[in-house]
Amino acid sequence: MGEQRPKRVFIGDDQRRKAMTPTLTPPPETVAPPAADERCDRCNAAGKLRITLAGGSELVFCGHHANKYAEDLVKITVKYATDPEFSWRGADLMAN
Repeated sequence: MGEQRPKRVFIGDDQRRKAMTPTLTPPPETVAPPAADERCDRCNAAGKLRITLAGGSELVFCGHHANKYAEDLVKITVKYATDPEFSWRGADLMAN
């Protein structure tokens, strides 16, 4: 008799998943609402809405201008945050 080969062991999908090293995915970046001292980029009134554009830059708007330009702003907004007491008209448009 000749030399015996070692028995081959196959790892099933379940065992393979358990053997994998888990990697952590960083949490999605969040946008903070405008600070109390931040001003609207249009009129210098108190900021109520902060939007993030695709390139990463941010704009801040007062409630009046945020709602006035809501339809245009949702077209360029990637992320947004509002003052907790402010209801932005564009939030509904972003959801659709």
